[in-house]
Amino acid sequence: MARIVQCVPNISEGKDLDIINYIVEPLKNKEGFKLVSVEPDLNYHRTVITLIGEPDMMIEPLLAFFKRSLEKIDLNHHQGEHPRMGAVDVLPFIPISGITIDECTTYAIRMAEQVSALYDIPVFLYAKAAEHPNRVNLPDIRKGEFEGMKEKIKEPEWKPDFGPQRIHPTFGCVAIGARIPLIAYNIDLDTDDEKTANFIAKAIRQSSGGFKFVQAGPAFLEDKGFVQVTMNILDYKKNPMYRIFETVKMEAKRYHVHIKGSEVVGLIPKETLIESIKYYEQVNNIPFNKDMSYEEMVQKGITYLSLRDFDCYKIIEANL
Repeated sequence: MARIVQCVPNISEGKDLDIINYIVEPLKNKEGFKLVSVEPDLNYHRTVITLIGEPDMMIEPLLAFFKRSLEKIDLNHHQGEHPRMGAVDVLPFIPISGITIDECTTYAIRMAEQVSALYDIPVFLYAKAAEHPNRVNLPDIRKGEFEGMKEKIKEPEWKPDFGPQRIHPTFGCVAIGARIPLIAYNIDLDTDDEKTANFIAKAIRQSSGGFKFVQAGPAFLEDKGFVQVTMNILDYKKNPMYRIFETVKMEAKRYHVHIKGSEVVGLIPKETLIESIKYYEQVNNIPFNKDMSYEEMVQKGITYLSLRDFDCYKIIEANL
């Protein structure tokens, strides 16, 4: 059986398409894996890149990708809605088929060793690859961001797992790890009031008493003129998308705002979309067809969850 992973490096550049294309070029048209998507975001000033395939074949192209990120991104001149601590901010290996999470951890460590050795960049291992309890959750590592990390990294409890105990002056540092698939999910609100989005985010995120395995916060999309509740659903089997969507809709009513739409950044497992479709079909007393095509799944996701910019290739299994 082929070993298939999803790898989702994020870079701290979302505005200059020439720079993004230059950085991503080593990942294009390679044997053994596919560059599924490159998703720049102007407001977040961040690009999410998705690869699927054989992990051994990804290592050398990813090292070239790191080299180009180091050449082109200087975090001293970077501002965006998304928190960041590195030019390549995070790089997870995610098991899809024929491979275990422990094997993904091995690839994360291998990648971390080479990135730190080649480019003198500090690396933190996170999620399932974490060797310290304070490094399991990515926001704990990233807290303080690039600017705050200059002092934070000198503290004994934040000594990097690999590389120097100082940030790279322009690149910063990076988190490399292994995790199960998460859902990067944003819900658009028909208001420009970031405080409203923050109140709603507090209602759903684990750290302030909301859903377990949900991280959430507010973001203002300047070019679109509205705010989002932006989130990571860390365990989609325990927190289906429909439950989050309906809770945000309910909480928004108290502030007299409505949901404009929602978006998935990166890819999602078919299972999570199916579970949401099943819920809404039951609500509407519509017979559920477990054998529906990907095209039908997409249309129902758009109808029920108001998904925008969504197509078959946002579903992991459609890319295998």
